[in-house]
Amino acid sequence: MTSIAETDLQSFVLLRLGDRRFAIMATQIAELVAPSRIFRFPHRTSEVEGVILRRGRIVPVCDVAEKLLGKGLLSRRFYLIVQRRYGAQTEWVALPVSGDCELINAEMTLPSDTDTPHVSGWLSHAGDVIEVLNLAALTPGPTEAAPTPTSAPMQQEARP
Repeated sequence: MTSIAETDLQSFVLLRLGDRRFAIMATQIAELVAPSRIFRFPHRTSEVEGVILRRGRIVPVCDVAEKLLGKGLLSRRFYLIVQRRYGAQTEWVALPVSGDCELINAEMTLPSDTDTPHVSGWLSHAGDVIEVLNLAALTPGPTEAAPTPTSAPMQQEARP
């Protein structure tokens, strides 16, 4: 049996969505909070369910279970607030989770070319093989900039 050097180990948070476990790098976690009121509003981003207010911030709620399991979560035990990078900017995103979360140290295996974009690696923990999630592939990025108006003046209809 070979031992893994401590420098090869990384910290991950295991989260439960339905009956499956997934992992996120611990450096991306801001906090774990109890479910709170979701404010829903009309929008065109299907990945965003609504927003919650947390520590003076408006945090979008993204139910990634739909993409990972094919169905949304029926019950929510916690929101895992993760830090998602958009270029040079970092934003918070709330991920609903249905079970307990666990902090572990493990060695991550890199994904293969055949893995889906939401997989940033694989862990082996307690006899299970667990996907490490790529938050950039699961949560929406900043909206595209609105097209700039053309330089031609708007035409007005002639009034009688």
